[in-house]
Amino acid sequence: MIEQFLKFCVVGGSGLFVDFGITYLCKEWLRLNKYAANSLGFLCASTTNYVLNRLWTFHNENPDIAGQYLRFLGIAAVGLAINNATIYLLHNRFRLNFYLAKLFATGVVTFWNFFMNYFFTFL
Repeated sequence: MIEQFLKFCVVGGSGLFVDFGITYLCKEWLRLNKYAANSLGFLCASTTNYVLNRLWTFHNENPDIAGQYLRFLGIAAVGLAINNATIYLLHNRFRLNFYLAKLFATGVVTFWNFFMNYFFTFL
């Protein structure tokens, strides 16, 4: 499980670039609402993370790709709620920089996502 967690974190690191890149593009260039931009970044990263985790982290060959992807996205959606709530608390209430708040929120959600996917998505 430790090796899988480390791989999950590597995949998450690549997803972090996707997440922050899409978030930045949508928030700063397209001028979308910061929470909408955050949600789009998170969704794009979740999709790339699913593919990489299925192939590399968990070496999963479950033929029910659609069902598995939906479970992965469901877990990610709860993670997104945790992510947005953490950002709201840290950025709006404690006045932490938006991107630092997002970075901290990402760390919190990493543990949620790993354990839920370990026990429910990639059996």
